[in-house]
Amino acid sequence: MVTARAFLAAASIGVVGSSTMLAQDAAPFPPPKHAPPIVTPGRTSADPPSDAIVLFDGRDLSKWRSADGSPAKWLVRDGYMEVVPGAGEIVTADSFGDCQLHVEWATPAIVKGEGQERGNSGVFLMGRYEIQVLDSYQNETYFHGQAGAVYKQYAPLVNASRPPGQWQTYDIIFKAPKFDDQGKVTERARVTVLHNGVLIQNNVEIYGITYHDRPALYIAHPPGQPLHLQDHGNPVRYRNIWIRRL
Repeated sequence: MVTARAFLAAASIGVVGSSTMLAQDAAPFPPPKHAPPIVTPGRTSADPPSDAIVLFDGRDLSKWRSADGSPAKWLVRDGYMEVVPGAGEIVTADSFGDCQLHVEWATPAIVKGEGQERGNSGVFLMGRYEIQVLDSYQNETYFHGQAGAVYKQYAPLVNASRPPGQWQTYDIIFKAPKFDDQGKVTERARVTVLHNGVLIQNNVEIYGITYHDRPALYIAHPPGQPLHLQDHGNPVRYRNIWIRRL
């Protein structure tokens, strides 16, 4: 007959033994072979660090093109660029994959329209995966279509929108998808988004191209692709755009 005291003693020995075994089996992590590179941070969290590529500094659209390759036709004045409705989207001259992206934007101060017709634009990572730009301040629409949504896939965790006309920020960490030799996706894209400093997308897995009218799917593409800003017919403004390759 096993007494309670003997059972507890045996259990205690088992725990100690398993802990000792784990301690003996565990190997230390190998030390890094290279020192982390030095990056000088910006003066504020909105300023580009030393290794960032400044895509728009308020002066010109030299880093951007129209979708057909012609010069970008958006308006530049007073340190910002503004969508010219009907001019079409603009795309970066360079291509990017994994990245940290900072974008500042403002919807029109004079409110026109409702839902998706109010201050609509979008940041398209790799030209395919949209983080929605919209006036979502006291403006109802479908949840996975409001500001900060991974369009038609994920609503933001919270609505951190400022009133129309005020400048807002997106800080985006993006991991590009990977494909095998047959074009099948082996790793889906992932994205984390802070809106005005508030976490609204927490390392979510993107299910494919963020279509508005059909299910998401992946179509194989190169590891680097241009960034797109959308012309949705509203005079949305952008400024202080920079990106870091990761």
